[in-house]
Amino acid sequence: MTPTLSQPGPADPPLYQQVKDYIVGRLLSGDWPQGTRLPSENTLTGELGVSRMTVHRALRELTAEGWLDRVQGAGTFVAEPRPQSEILAIRNIAEEIAARGHSHGAEVHLLQRERARALEAKLLGLERGETLFHSIIVHRENGIPVQLEDRYVSPHAAPDYLAQDFTAITPHKYLQQQAPISEAEHVVIAVMPSAEERKLLAMKPGEPCLLLRRQTWSRGQAVTCARLLHPGERYRLGGRFTAQGPRG
Repeated sequence: MTPTLSQPGPADPPLYQQVKDYIVGRLLSGDWPQGTRLPSENTLTGELGVSRMTVHRALRELTAEGWLDRVQGAGTFVAEPRPQSEILAIRNIAEEIAARGHSHGAEVHLLQRERARALEAKLLGLERGETLFHSIIVHRENGIPVQLEDRYVSPHAAPDYLAQDFTAITPHKYLQQQAPISEAEHVVIAVMPSAEERKLLAMKPGEPCLLLRRQTWSRGQAVTCARLLHPGERYRLGGRFTAQGPRG
């Protein structure tokens, strides 16, 4: 498998992101199964034609996101599945906040058309390089940031996504109107935010986040995949259920 990395232009992802895409592509294709030891940083640097700093950042971020495990003195390995518990309900964050008697606000930091990278293409059933929609929104509760929503959307499921005012309606509510959820998958892990994510969420240095990865389908069609980051010191995830089924 020959990588095709290029110096990024205005519409291209930075080199470290291209390295991440390359590695995730190898994982998703089955080239590197769970438990596989990855090539060393020096080997990847030579194969991909990028700096060691670029490779190091890509590996560090993929480790923080749960794709890889780095073992001191042994190397970097494809992560094994981690134990997880069910998050029972999918709720609109604006309605959650209103139910607490608080006010919801949203800031749209990104809303644009992009080319699908390896991971998003796989999750949304698209071809790599095909068009998809990308939004980054900060949700606030009484003016305080509580969630950074980094979402990719299939244009086949919601072709008018980019035309919406997401300060007036949340992406969740709009997508429910366009393509009601029939199936969903949740994974929650603890991560350290990037410098930009920490800034958007007004977090202190060293404070961890709860990352909720969410993928949804509507009648068998992939609709969206999202990374929902929550400041660990001011947000929690939970649910309540009975023997008959989940409750909000």
